[in-house]
Amino acid sequence: MKRRLKAGGKAGKARRSKATTSKRLRPQKVEPSRRSATTGRETDIVRLSLERDEALEQLAAASEVLRVISSSPEELKPVFDAILENATRICEAKFGVLCSYNGDLFKYVAVWNAPPAFLEFMRQRGSFAPRAGTPLDRILKTKNIIHRADASVEEVLTDTARLAGAKSHLTVPMFKDEALVGAIIIYRQEIRPFSEKQIALVQNFAAQAVIAIENARLLNELRQSLEQQTATSEVLRVISSSPGDLEPVFKAMLENATRICDAKFGTLFQYHGELFHWVAGIGTPTALVEFQKKRGPFKPETSVRLGRVLHTKAVDHVVDELSEQEPGPSAKYGGARSVVGVPMLKDNEVVGAIIIYRQEVRPFTDKQIELVKNFAAQAVIAIENARLLNELRDRTTDLTESLEQQTATSEVLKVISSSPGELQPVFEAILANATLICEAELGMLWRTEGDGFRAAALHGVPPELAGLRQREKVFHLDPEIPLGRVAQTHQLAHILNATTESAYLKGLEPFKEFVDIFGARTFVLVPMLKDDALAGVIAIYRKEVRPFTDKQIELVQNFAAQGVIAIENTRLLNELRQRTADLSESLEQQTATSEVLKIISSSQGELQPVFEAMLENATRICEANFGVLNLHENGAFRVGAMHNVPLAFANWLKDQPGGYRPIPGSQLDNVLRTKQLSVTADNAVEANP
Repeated sequence: MKRRLKAGGKAGKARRSKATTSKRLRPQKVEPSRRSATTGRETDIVRLSLERDEALEQLAAASEVLRVISSSPEELKPVFDAILENATRICEAKFGVLCSYNGDLFKYVAVWNAPPAFLEFMRQRGSFAPRAGTPLDRILKTKNIIHRADASVEEVLTDTARLAGAKSHLTVPMFKDEALVGAIIIYRQEIRPFSEKQIALVQNFAAQAVIAIENARLLNELRQSLEQQTATSEVLRVISSSPGDLEPVFKAMLENATRICDAKFGTLFQYHGELFHWVAGIGTPTALVEFQKKRGPFKPETSVRLGRVLHTKAVDHVVDELSEQEPGPSAKYGGARSVVGVPMLKDNEVVGAIIIYRQEVRPFTDKQIELVKNFAAQAVIAIENARLLNELRDRTTDLTESLEQQTATSEVLKVISSSPGELQPVFEAILANATLICEAELGMLWRTEGDGFRAAALHGVPPELAGLRQREKVFHLDPEIPLGRVAQTHQLAHILNATTESAYLKGLEPFKEFVDIFGARTFVLVPMLKDDALAGVIAIYRKEVRPFTDKQIELVQNFAAQGVIAIENTRLLNELRQRTADLSESLEQQTATSEVLKIISSSQGELQPVFEAMLENATRICEANFGVLNLHENGAFRVGAMHNVPLAFANWLKDQPGGYRPIPGSQLDNVLRTKQLSVTADNAVEANP
């Protein structure tokens, strides 16, 4: 301004004077600085409105995805479709795809608005390994987001660029515990890179997709667990209702094993006389049935499946029967591909085998194989029960004894099936029947606890011994004491005369005290084993020197096996209940989050309903009595929302219109100073509650 004044001289002053006069005569105009400020405010308003609309749109999309997740917890397709559609639309992309990854191959599981040529390419492609240099290959190597401005000039031309005209594209990986489980890819057909906000939005959608996958996995595990429990209960019911009749038991086992393991057909063989005998089949193709009938009992070669099972006494799992050096009849006549054979073992000897087949190459899971092993164990129990009953029929002199044993076994099985998850009535039934039928005076069932034992059930124990058990809850026993010896060897112990045992002669307690107080002489201790691990011991005692018979010992061994089944069933049921509780809590939290997001999206700019919804859900889900949401402004706190607050406290809070400053050392003061979460176990004992 000064330079122009010097250059202009009087002429400049004259112009300014004229302009000033003219300005007085014309209507007043807004000064440029004011006009600039007004325009700036209008621009800010427009910008903020756009940001608000964008945020609301994103919240609505997130709420929609959460709604689909909660309404379709086991169905991933509608969730993936909703995620992909919202991500593509909100990020102003032309089309998008969502891929899953199983650790080896990718697979397209959702697509939105893709051109027909690319859709046909996807349909024909199926599962695939990415080409080197493509975005999916790069996320496998880098674990990072891949964002490219122009796919058409990349060193490796992608299929989307070639078939769908993709230019700018964004690839966001989906991780579960640092493991890649999939990716979301969105494309534009023009060169226009995605913004940081859009990238962050797709990352959020990727996280929601992972949550949906995990929810579906948990639900599937829950359903499978329920199916397995139901199947096990059904087989136990058939065993208890058909004592001695193996055909319905084998059919029930085979039908349940084939169905739950998603197999096409199955066969159950018994092994005796050095030959395998076909005894049951389910869903078997006609050609294979005819072959099995013509073959009759047979001795397998070591190189084929049943030969390997017989030789190794272990599970034989073949991923593809046709790839075997010698494909078996099941492949030739039944189209079998993936096959698993499980031995039925009695005293570590093969007494049969269960085999289930798929007609496609799809290996069985560890859980499915474990289920078939459980059925094989139950089949052995059924065979053993049937053998005992057949001996009963053949030997009329032992009729009463065998009937009592069978009744006791049936009663225990009935208690197991009618008391899922409750071990005490099962243990008491086992001990009462074992003691009664084996003509013993006293019985104890011990559970292992660390390196010691705890009495889980007692039968016929005199008061003085019961008091001893209450005073000493867990026993850590010397290996010379019979119970301690069983703990070390995992072998049955049959003591003919307790007073001649070295533990008694050396005065080892509590063995000597027990023998003297009760007068025990002959007793048998049978280990309860689960996969060679000691779960407990059943002990029955006589006051006279009279050995137990082989049949009586065998009966107690059978009871021990049933006790192990009851323990395992209880463990599975407790896991199932815990998973159910975890799933219920997760769904409740998802619903609460969805509800809050819904209120946020429907209360544009209104914070009060949002605060109240957040506080109400937090208080309810966390099982609290009441809650307060405090806002910190100008160095003080004021109440943003209250839920179920006691009247006196609520009135005090309302009487602080200007807010209140926290007492030094109080919970709010700690939060203000540390910016960290503060948890108090007992507010009443705090110095400044």
